[in-house]
Amino acid sequence: MIDKDRIYAEPQTQVSDFVFDEQVARVFPDMIKRSVPGYPTVMESTGLIAGQYATPGSLIYDLGCSLGAATQAIRRHVRADGCRVIAVDNASAMVERCREYLSAQDAMIEELLPVEVLQADILALRLQPCSVVVLNFTLQFIAPELRLGLLRQIYESLLPGGVLILSEKLEFADSFTGSELQRLHYAFKRANGYSELEIAQKRTAIERVMLPDTLDTHRLRLQDAGFAQVVPWFQCFNFCSLIGFK
Repeated sequence: MIDKDRIYAEPQTQVSDFVFDEQVARVFPDMIKRSVPGYPTVMESTGLIAGQYATPGSLIYDLGCSLGAATQAIRRHVRADGCRVIAVDNASAMVERCREYLSAQDAMIEELLPVEVLQADILALRLQPCSVVVLNFTLQFIAPELRLGLLRQIYESLLPGGVLILSEKLEFADSFTGSELQRLHYAFKRANGYSELEIAQKRTAIERVMLPDTLDTHRLRLQDAGFAQVVPWFQCFNFCSLIGFK
């Protein structure tokens, strides 16, 4: 039974900055599915893409893994021999529940890739050589001045032919495009049962901690980090997913 997200359902005198605490971890599967257009498609496709580029005996990283949805998809799709996944998140509540979800997956499916779940700051993590890195809806929570350094480290860690799978909410230089896609995003939330109060309070909570970039900014930064080819493979309203190829 998945708990329903009602964190912002009642009026709050002062809306605090959004944090990935136990309250969020408890309702996160419901929250993310009702808040991010195309989220189930992005997660399952992340596993499919990883399955195409993971090389035998290599590591796969899921950075900012939250509850491990991408890791679970990777384990369903990767067939290369000897691969293993390292899933990393800095929030203890998310890591604890991630381990529970992966243990449940182990109980249902045999011969899955081994996974190590780490509680760590991905900016301080020394990445080992790997064939696939997943960075889904994580970069937007990192200080803008630190993003290029992280991407450069990821590029240097990737084996020849390796890929970075990156998903983010987008900002838009064109005000008309930005406002219309934001309007559609809010319509998506309403269609999924969120009230105007919930939408407004969540926006207040997250706007100081989540700082999205434009698609052009992402593309240029990825190229600056070393990725010669950057391919957008999915967009739904103001959310987009890219592959960076080494």
